[in-house]
Amino acid sequence: MSTQSAKQKVTIKTLHKFKKDGEKFACLTAYDYCSAYAANQAGVEVILVGDSLGMVIQGHDSSLPVTIGDTAYHVRCVRRGNERAMIMADLPFMSYYSESSSLENAAILMREGAQMVKLEGGAWLAETTHLLAERGIPVCAHMGLTPQSVNHLGGYSVQGRDPRRSKEIIDEAKILQSAGASVLLIECVPVNLGQELTESLDIPVIGIGAGPKTDGQILVWHDLLGLYPGKTAKFVKNYLKGNRDGVQGAIAKYVKEVKNGRFPAKQHCYF
Repeated sequence: MSTQSAKQKVTIKTLHKFKKDGEKFACLTAYDYCSAYAANQAGVEVILVGDSLGMVIQGHDSSLPVTIGDTAYHVRCVRRGNERAMIMADLPFMSYYSESSSLENAAILMREGAQMVKLEGGAWLAETTHLLAERGIPVCAHMGLTPQSVNHLGGYSVQGRDPRRSKEIIDEAKILQSAGASVLLIECVPVNLGQELTESLDIPVIGIGAGPKTDGQILVWHDLLGLYPGKTAKFVKNYLKGNRDGVQGAIAKYVKEVKNGRFPAKQHCYF
């Protein structure tokens, strides 16, 4: 970790500088005071208050039941445990279906302590992205596997293996970048697509199941610690297993392996 990133609060400018300098950065979900505090102590640069809380906290079989009230509550808790990481928060399912709902719900999360909101979808989100960015609300576009669309996609599966669909994802990502997206999160795509997106875009690209060439990596807290009893995705690594330094040591090892390029390894990638 650089001296600068160890001392200063992480902002959008920090993430863009990481990309420019070729420095990897680590992201992790958190949902409460203690997980946010632990992530900060380990050097995590971006905390995501994700709608994954619907599964790992609430016990649902998808993220769809999560409400804006649920997310706001967890953002509030995370903010209290946060010192320097940038807090990103998911706008949950159907909370950005119109201009008014997008602005109102994003404002709720920003008031609670989020510094960026994340929306799932492609080029159809260009107007919403522009609207939010124009009003001072940073946007992370989430593409590839978008869990809020699980019913439309027919399940959780790798996206972008077909050359035509791969090109569509790249083209739509560029549209969202032009619309004002500050960051792209790409999920569950082949390594070559993750790399091409990272090289094609000026904004930082965060990967989860997108290979080692993205600018940053993200994992779900419960996956990193091997706590979730459900099916484990290929891109997950249990950092607590065999770690003698406990939870704090597990997160610190994750951060270190992201920064030195050891995670994700080949066994965590799609081709």
